[in-house]
Amino acid sequence: MTLADTRLATRTHAATPPSLRHGIHFLSIPGPSVTPQRVLAAMARAMPNIYEGDLVARSEGILAELPSIARTSGIPFIAVANGHGAWEMALTNTLSRGDKVLVLESGRFAVGWGEMAKVLGIEVEILNARPRRAVDPAAVEARLRADRAHEIKAVMVVQIDTASSVWNDIAAIRKAIDAAGHPALYMVDCIASLGCVPYEMDAWGVDVTVAGSQKGLMVPPGLGFCWAGPRAMEACRRADLRTGYWDWLARSTEGMHYLRYCGTPPVSHLFALREALDMIAEEGLENVWARHTALARAVRAAVAVWSTPGGLEFNVEEAAERSNAVTTVLTGGIDAARLRTVCEERAGLTLGIGLGTFEGRAFRIGHMGHLNPPMILGTLATIEAALIGMGAPIGGSGIAAAAISIAADLGTQAIGTGQVHGFNP
Repeated sequence: MTLADTRLATRTHAATPPSLRHGIHFLSIPGPSVTPQRVLAAMARAMPNIYEGDLVARSEGILAELPSIARTSGIPFIAVANGHGAWEMALTNTLSRGDKVLVLESGRFAVGWGEMAKVLGIEVEILNARPRRAVDPAAVEARLRADRAHEIKAVMVVQIDTASSVWNDIAAIRKAIDAAGHPALYMVDCIASLGCVPYEMDAWGVDVTVAGSQKGLMVPPGLGFCWAGPRAMEACRRADLRTGYWDWLARSTEGMHYLRYCGTPPVSHLFALREALDMIAEEGLENVWARHTALARAVRAAVAVWSTPGGLEFNVEEAAERSNAVTTVLTGGIDAARLRTVCEERAGLTLGIGLGTFEGRAFRIGHMGHLNPPMILGTLATIEAALIGMGAPIGGSGIAAAAISIAADLGTQAIGTGQVHGFNP
């Protein structure tokens, strides 16, 4: 067989096409995000003395720096846990059995936080958002005004819900709480947003901030974080849900570093976190936010062009409420499971599944953490190729729209009409 015959046979042998996934696998789920090589390398160290020396100094340096990431003067706490562990740490240190909390639903995760509170013996009331929308601050104000006896002890919300991809306005919700004259603690889950989008704990009047290591902070899963403001620390002193492991008061004992982790520190994760914080400092936190804005804009440009009746569409209806960390795409008549399978098994790209009510009818594109244009454009191009290969209806070339969006942020040329070889997004 000649070389030409071999090439022809390769092109026409469609029954068993070769997989194209061999190479660097792309992970485009909304957490765990891609772990930088620098962070992975930092973890590959021998175990140190955990009682004195370099590790203690490194740990104290991290704890001194963490408030700047959340823009707070509040006290940071690190738990050997995922975000759900940080949820429990926040609840047990501020509330008592029988207390009532108001959970602001905008997807799956604030409700999940509330479910954990219910297990702890807390009364939970859920204020549902409008379908496919962010939390309505006016509704929050109205509910708190109606609570004249101030039975609600805490208001709980997520900044970005990774299931729905809704982005809530944390500052506006704070203004609603103040307008109602309500004393409830304000508790915000930033697990999917910290290190991705602007967050100002003190300026926005947040009492407790919760986060995890595996998303915008670029560290493997295993660390949960709480930042506690003065009102939260005051509440901690009277909270009867405090436990030995989560207890903020014990963990903040002066001069007792070993107690900061209630035992052995998460050594390898601390090495990783130190490197990740260095990377954020080198780029500059505001520049990190700007990079996420640019990449999210490119994703949204692609989805907007793909969208068509009977096919893809944004889950979040209002453009201003779409997050810069994850985008949830409804698939309409397109088989979401098949799309994800084609991308993962045939092309080496893992997309996020639809969670909860979105199961089987959506996929999610994570655009958080250690990402750049080649990674985002490669993700979008692969999705588009899979859609075309499946014969799915799309409105046009989303990758062309994404490239135009990225071009505007590269700063190398003036973007005029947006025409690219006759394409106008």
